[in-house]
Amino acid sequence: MKTFSPKPQDITRDWYVVDAEDKILGRLAAQIAHRLRGKHKPEFAPHVDNGDFIVVVNCEKIAVTGKKLSDKKYYRYSGYVGGLREQTLANVLATKPERALINAVKGMLPRNRLGRAMLKKLKVYAGSEHPHQAQNPQALELKY
Repeated sequence: MKTFSPKPQDITRDWYVVDAEDKILGRLAAQIAHRLRGKHKPEFAPHVDNGDFIVVVNCEKIAVTGKKLSDKKYYRYSGYVGGLREQTLANVLATKPERALINAVKGMLPRNRLGRAMLKKLKVYAGSEHPHQAQNPQALELKY
């Protein structure tokens, strides 16, 4: 019996919309990364991008546990001396709430060309509106 390897023409990608209101950041990110990789499909192969498109709405109402709002920090380095910038999670959620979820999902995907392609299938919006109605996304209820 030969090992099955999905071909690009065999891949079908669905669109799903996820409501992030009152969902825990890390648990939501783990389930989204699972779907983006395509691990929920029986034809999963680690070297093929066969995941689905995920649209996340209400990202501004995401929940975190513990003292992460004040203790979790995001760092950016400009490359210059003294160019290390840090922001707390509370500050990121106040200014760009999409970035918190994107960074969490990005950390759970492969760190290569394939992972970057998977991340492009994630669409995150702070409010409840999104411009992907034409794709007829199905509502996706996640476990936690």
